[in-house]
Amino acid sequence: MQIKLDASLKAYNTFGLNVTAKYLAKVHSTDEIKQILNSPEAKDIAIIPLGGGSNVLLTKNLDALVVLNKIEGITLEKEDDEYYYVTAGSGVGWHEFVLHCIHKGWGGVENLSLIPGSVGAAPMQNIGAYGVELKDVFWFAEAMELSTQLTLKFKKDDCHFGYRTSIFKTRLKNQTIITKVGFKLNKEHKVNTNYGAINDELVRMGINDPSISDISQAVIKIRQSKLPDPAKIGNSGSFFKNPLVDMVLFEELKSRYPEIPSYQVDDEKVKVPAGWLIESAGWKGTTVGNRYGVHENQALVLVNYGGATGEDIYELSELIIDDIIAKYGIHLEREVNIY
Repeated sequence: MQIKLDASLKAYNTFGLNVTAKYLAKVHSTDEIKQILNSPEAKDIAIIPLGGGSNVLLTKNLDALVVLNKIEGITLEKEDDEYYYVTAGSGVGWHEFVLHCIHKGWGGVENLSLIPGSVGAAPMQNIGAYGVELKDVFWFAEAMELSTQLTLKFKKDDCHFGYRTSIFKTRLKNQTIITKVGFKLNKEHKVNTNYGAINDELVRMGINDPSISDISQAVIKIRQSKLPDPAKIGNSGSFFKNPLVDMVLFEELKSRYPEIPSYQVDDEKVKVPAGWLIESAGWKGTTVGNRYGVHENQALVLVNYGGATGEDIYELSELIIDDIIAKYGIHLEREVNIY
């Protein structure tokens, strides 16, 4: 285990931003986390856990000890008549975990295929896609409390899961490092094809009775058609959350924009796609000096073509937020974590 001084984080964030951390360390076990926390470098300095770096925007050099989580391992802990109970190390790549589950016949995460990041970030963000959220398959999480080095166990209700958020992103932000996540996965496969373009993609694939593998392949095809590969174009996936809009405002918008898409949440709220708002406002495909901008195929995605700083990306997001407020009276909230 090595602690690097003034280390570049360019390779560890999917925007490809060349900021530095005062200290950087990789950990592969809970024992290594404790070693890091007991090191001289960890004294009187902020500790920032980092997984796949896919949901962060680094706007400055970090006067912090950044801990790269590389804890591996996927284990079938037990099973009953209905479920497989599986644990995964928090440093396992999320898509790697999904593919492993599909190969084993463990159902429930196939709609979450190709989401970038790590297993440890999944409960933090309560990741979701195509009608499924992490909380739907969540069993438990273990996390080390940085101040005490105690391992804490969080059941589902402890996590306060919300739309792209959890207790780990709010009250416990940078106070714990998630080390292990447990999943409750289906033996009887209950495929979910009712959201987005999955059914259309399955038709194109010529599939009438889809397996969990078919669902995964359909999701992968859809995501690859819309979202840029971070290995080629710097981005963090969806930059903004889909806003929840009260019914009074929505009805007023519907009268002005009959084509506005929505998903009813309850009697008082509807969810409006942020990508539609941004595209309708004219931002889709916008570039700034050929260095950064809004992706040409998906307005939810801000991209770094190679010359941007984190501040550039942040300022672009501010302009978009202000414009959406002015045009639609809706405040967009960033999904990414800002540092």
